[in-house]
Amino acid sequence: MRQKKLRVILTGGGLVAVAVAFFLFFLSIAAKSNNPSELMRTVGTFSGVAIGIGVAMIAIGMVGKEA
Repeated sequence: MRQKKLRVILTGGGLVAVAVAFFLFFLSIAAKSNNPSELMRTVGTFSGVAIGIGVAMIAIGMVGKEA
């Protein structure tokens, strides 16, 4: 029987939540920027990478380890 790694799952979920909050926060700031399209491109790239890592952590945690 495999045991799920709850800490890894929660950390991945937290990382996804922080990345979404980071993106939404910068979405409100972009209107005041000199170059909003480049700002959102950079923020979107970072958020996408962070969400990808979070999803991978969740998947690894769900697979678990041998008991």
